[in-house]
Amino acid sequence: MATISSHVLDAVGGSHASGIRIACYRIASDDSRSRLFNLAASDEGRIQQQVDTDDTDSQYELLFYSGEYFRDLNSHKEDSVQIVDTVVVRISMPDPNGNYHIPIMLSPHSYSVWWPALAIDKPL
Repeated sequence: MATISSHVLDAVGGSHASGIRIACYRIASDDSRSRLFNLAASDEGRIQQQVDTDDTDSQYELLFYSGEYFRDLNSHKEDSVQIVDTVVVRISMPDPNGNYHIPIMLSPHSYSVWWPALAIDKPL
């Protein structure tokens, strides 16, 4: 089984995005989708989940629910407007036993995601 992990950082607060909801879907070659997980990040803004990747032709989407995360943080601010509601990161997982770590930095109006060069080669 492959492992998907992420470390989500809150660029506004300068800390971890504790409790942000993250879902993962498998997208088959016929464009059908199946949800693999839907969970909240730890207090450190991290997730780590094993997934079955027996179909190497599939794509995978990670959905980071940034809108609800920032709305919950700013629930006392009525004028808080946000345009990036859900960040979608689509990946492939060619190694069915690989480790895929997707770090992401979020703010209400932008995000940054990167792929650590050694993510597949090093244990988490």
